[in-house]
Amino acid sequence: MRQDEARQVRARIAELERTLTVASPARGRQLQQDAGHELRNAKFRLELLEECIAAMH
Repeated sequence: MRQDEARQVRARIAELERTLTVASPARGRQLQQDAGHELRNAKFRLELLEECIAAMH
């Protein structure tokens, strides 16, 4: 279950990184800030999940 969640978080991180890479100024600074904030949260969540998975093995 945790491994599936970790895969989903990794996919979301990749999506957010693409959003930040291709986001144009015309799309707005707020979009970039929101994506950056969500990206930081997702990376933190992934770190916790990976620690949990490692502890289970």
